[in-house]
Amino acid sequence: MTINWLEISKRLVRSDRAKARCCPRWQRSGSPDAPPPLSEAEVRDAEDQLGITFPEEYRHHLLFHSAGGQPNRLHRSAAGWGWEGDTSTDLHLLATPFPHPDSYVERENELDDREPREEDFPDVARHQAAWKAWDDEYGVLQDHKTSGAVYIAEHGCGFSTLLVVTGPYRGTMWFDGRATCDLILPLTLEDRPLTFAEWIGRHSMDVVRW
Repeated sequence: MTINWLEISKRLVRSDRAKARCCPRWQRSGSPDAPPPLSEAEVRDAEDQLGITFPEEYRHHLLFHSAGGQPNRLHRSAAGWGWEGDTSTDLHLLATPFPHPDSYVERENELDDREPREEDFPDVARHQAAWKAWDDEYGVLQDHKTSGAVYIAEHGCGFSTLLVVTGPYRGTMWFDGRATCDLILPLTLEDRPLTFAEWIGRHSMDVVRW
């Protein structure tokens, strides 16, 4: 696919103008205050540390447009490379392929069916211990739902946009709507998965398939 970066730049300008009207403090992608691009050496250093290779379109954005802007800013802190303001991405799972949501439905249903019930235990302490073990197992499943993906943008109220960086869906964009509908949903355009270059400058809520 040929990437029309000129069209993307125009889309970003339109998006920045719209956001500036509703939020005067909005930091424009192309403004002097937006983080500058990264060097090739910096991008390679980030990839080496994170154990992945960034999708081509995102990599192009980092090298020629900005280290952030609409996406969370990729930067190096004392702790190493990561995304500014991102507390959700599990860096240890970035190299694990992102699973399609259909792949864990059966597993989640099985876990739901065996949630420990108080009436099945002789005392409260044993029920609490069993429920904690079950809850820990459920938490591991929830963490693995976003394996191989970066929380590239936060939208408030628990909503986030994901960029897949590993596996067969690498380079596509997803929406974490678990705060309300308990689902991770694809961002789509013309009934196909949206790529990073197609997403940037758009509102995720406008292209999520509810």
